[in-house]
Amino acid sequence: MKKVKKAVIPAAGLGTRVLPATKALPKEMLNIVDKPSLQYIVEELVESGITDIVIVTGRNKNSIEDHFDYSFEIEETLKNSKKDELLNKISHISTMANIYYVRQNKPLGLGHAILKAKSFIGDEPFLIALGDDIIYNPEKAVSKQLIEKYEKYGKSVIGCQEVPEEDVSKYGIVEIKQQLDDRTCEINDFVEKPNKEDAPSKMACLGRYLLSPKIFNFLENATAGKGGEIQLTDSILEMLKSGEDVLAYNFDGKRYDIGNKIGLLKANIEFGLRNEETKDELKEYLKTL
Repeated sequence: MKKVKKAVIPAAGLGTRVLPATKALPKEMLNIVDKPSLQYIVEELVESGITDIVIVTGRNKNSIEDHFDYSFEIEETLKNSKKDELLNKISHISTMANIYYVRQNKPLGLGHAILKAKSFIGDEPFLIALGDDIIYNPEKAVSKQLIEKYEKYGKSVIGCQEVPEEDVSKYGIVEIKQQLDDRTCEINDFVEKPNKEDAPSKMACLGRYLLSPKIFNFLENATAGKGGEIQLTDSILEMLKSGEDVLAYNFDGKRYDIGNKIGLLKANIEFGLRNEETKDELKEYLKTL
């Protein structure tokens, strides 16, 4: 079994749910306390043992590349000013992982974005971490949890969590085939945004995937669906139908959907309360509201 060392971060979306903030700034670069949201995701992947990351970008996303690049001017200024603590925070950004970029030239869906990474991934299993989703777990990163399940069962794994019944219509919902352990099950099917009456469970697919490279065979032959987009979930379903097992793993962690305004606000408040520099002052401020 090949080790999981590569990951794809789709980051070509327009961020329409948080306009006008994303008119000139990529949604992945929106700030959470003192870091852009995309850095949290890269750090999660690195913590999980990922060494090579490809970020799928689009137009007007150059600031992503700039952020993860070496910044001579800033680093020299901090070095000369002997601001070593701040220098360490900045300098490690460009050395965390081998980061590559490919551009999705047309907004043709998540499946199309992943297909752009095919030559980078080759014949290796790989992680997908959606740029909208930050998942907090200080004990064990969620990507690491998925890797451990892949190593145990040798099958593709989708990160899931139970959602309230009234929210099932917002997500792809898993139909469970059989339970393998207390957090892992085989998938029989899944339904995209079902009515609550039709939902096969409350287990929703939430922003993390660990897939076999076989997925590219199905993405290449996928037909565009609603809005002319190629959906990743359609190709995962086709892979299931071909006899390839796919697992759902109920991951341990708190998810923040930073692609919408309230999710971004919650992330800033809660990460601010965890940050040593800001927690005390923020706590006192919140008491005054």
